[in-house]
Amino acid sequence: MEPKLIKTEADHARALAHIEALFDARPGTPEGDALDLWVTLVELYEERAFPIPVPDPLTAIRFRMEQQGLKARDLVPYIGSPSKVSEVLAGQRELSKTMIRKLVDGLGIPAEVLLKEPSPSDARQTDLPEVCRSFPVAEMARRGWFPGFRGTTIEAKRQLNQLMTAFLGEGERRMPTLALMRQSTRKNTAADGGALTAWAIRVMNLARAETASDYRPGTITPVFLEELAHLSCLESGPTVAKEYLNKNGVRLVIERHLPRTHLDGAALKLPDGEPVVALTLRHDRLDNFWFTLFHELAHVALHLEGDGGEVFIDDLSEDARDHREKEADAMARDGLIPAAEWRAARLDRNATVEQVREFAERQRIHPAIPAGRIRREGGDYTLFTSLVGNGMVRSHFAQ
Repeated sequence: MEPKLIKTEADHARALAHIEALFDARPGTPEGDALDLWVTLVELYEERAFPIPVPDPLTAIRFRMEQQGLKARDLVPYIGSPSKVSEVLAGQRELSKTMIRKLVDGLGIPAEVLLKEPSPSDARQTDLPEVCRSFPVAEMARRGWFPGFRGTTIEAKRQLNQLMTAFLGEGERRMPTLALMRQSTRKNTAADGGALTAWAIRVMNLARAETASDYRPGTITPVFLEELAHLSCLESGPTVAKEYLNKNGVRLVIERHLPRTHLDGAALKLPDGEPVVALTLRHDRLDNFWFTLFHELAHVALHLEGDGGEVFIDDLSEDARDHREKEADAMARDGLIPAAEWRAARLDRNATVEQVREFAERQRIHPAIPAGRIRREGGDYTLFTSLVGNGMVRSHFAQ
């Protein structure tokens, strides 16, 4: 299909089908660039055909407060005094031009939102968090993320409040804070924060439906990871790993990434404190599955036990910069292959397929694991393509 402006619902449907065909295109390739272009064309059409009203000023202020962890007293520099802040938040005082200017400059709330005149429809919009307006509603509806909804994109936009209420469940209290992310975007492309948040909420919803034991802090130890790595030898290794984790209190969720997110996995906690590991399987390879799984488990062990409340969302094709990402990388590497064993083996790009297989057999792990590590460390992903388990993961999970 040649890119063109989308003008009708039929054009829109064809464009969505074409995006589906391009979905796994690699960043930086002609197919990847075409995917970005088609997603942009769809967004332009949806913004014009199904506009979502901007939020009322009070909703926007409350959302920014929650987003930045602000208390009422933190608004005093922008609004003028504690009493004025209380009146504004209670809807008893209108914003003055001076307040609006300070809120725009200090908190980055768009002026068009703060200048919006109240209307009868505002009452129907106040329960909808601002970030929901940037969710990819059409894609969410197409994937069946709204329970019981089988309508068109137009109907989804018209029923947005009801659909989002069902999707969010307990509302803003369940909205995960994307506090720490790797650069999970295509090259030179801004991250789609709305899509990332929608995906994280979807993961939480799926995790709640999992049957799992209670998690006990300290479960994820080197011995635990060693036992998990040995499951990679099994033909049904990914499936058995999910069962093993559920029995030990870690909910493993598989959910494909949304356009413009290009993430591999995530680690987070449910409101009750139970840990969740989510994988997208965007690379259908065993080496990627096992390393991503261990990386996210490392986040649970190192950074989410106790009071850790971040959501770690990872694109593992990017180099780790944050120290916590480096810690998770190290724990994942050592959990899959003990550091001393890897140093002693001296496997590199010059190793033979047979040497890699023999090492894997001694370690009782799948050959994809050492093969993938050689590829990553050498920066050459053309090596050992016969060992990394291409096309051997998604078939284990219904998506």
